[in-house]
Amino acid sequence: MHGILSASAGQEQLLTELLVTHAKMPVLIGELISVEIWKHKIFPVLCRLQDFKPRSTFPIYVVLHHEASIINLLETVFFYKEICESAEDSILDLIDYCHRKLTLLAARSTKAQAVTSAELRAEHLASPSSMQELQKQAEMMEFEISLKALSVLRFITDQVDSLPLSALTRMLNTHNLPCLLVELVEHCPWSCWEAGKLKKFENGTWHVVPPEDQVKMTKLDGQVWLALLNLLLSPECQHKYRFDGFNKSQLLKLRAFLTDVLIDQLPNLVEMQRFLSYLAVTEPAPPKKDLILEQLSSGVMMPWKSSQEPISVTPLLPAKLPVADVRALSCHVMAKQSHLKA
Repeated sequence: MHGILSASAGQEQLLTELLVTHAKMPVLIGELISVEIWKHKIFPVLCRLQDFKPRSTFPIYVVLHHEASIINLLETVFFYKEICESAEDSILDLIDYCHRKLTLLAARSTKAQAVTSAELRAEHLASPSSMQELQKQAEMMEFEISLKALSVLRFITDQVDSLPLSALTRMLNTHNLPCLLVELVEHCPWSCWEAGKLKKFENGTWHVVPPEDQVKMTKLDGQVWLALLNLLLSPECQHKYRFDGFNKSQLLKLRAFLTDVLIDQLPNLVEMQRFLSYLAVTEPAPPKKDLILEQLSSGVMMPWKSSQEPISVTPLLPAKLPVADVRALSCHVMAKQSHLKA
């Protein structure tokens, strides 16, 4: 919280230096994922318990809000290149985290978007029977956290040239983030129509958009388009991305949204328009089939990281293998070894 206040006061440079000097970025990312696991594994169990009636749900709310505080801090500091580089191997965990949040964001329904802070009263968080209200509060925070993750991902794509090779492969081929961003452009979960009026989520609240401002690009719209520019127009990304039939058809959907009004607000989209026009009439070369040893995520989701036992590379056998099959397999292995020695 102190870091967020320092950034709000215009002292983010000092905060950035402290985070880089003391190597705190992997710690923050690990905390972020730990709270996410608790929220999806433990919190639903607490909500289903019939005899769980705490006097105050505020301690649980603090744990839920901890994830929002961390992602808000990351959104503030990831603008700087040195922060992205100091994350080191944990940047893979953060990319996976952002992908999970954007997937949830793309799958949101209009009904889920209607949960606003105005529907929740502060006294509900302190009442004994407020677990349902706390669930609504968690749902609203999940939406806001997903939007923060979108901004963090966009800042990561700004540093494509300095990212590890495994991180670039993770974004383009493992998670196929360009197609996921196309879904966000197409469905735009931070805007909805209600009672004939267009409402958009901006600065933490839903507000009605006047008719003259309905074509105006919001900050969230800009984040998606900038991320697409970074992932599609970078030469390094174009060499690694698979422009197969499905990906090509998905990307060409963007042409319908590249209107003159939108390009006037973000002139860099002219390059995107040219690229899509070229993509529509050509067949890009397939990516190079290089040998890539992709690095595994190094975060808390790897249960074997803290274990001192070596990981076995022997093929897994059935739990109850017949004795005759075991003897036959042993003889085969011994014969193989003798042949190699010879």
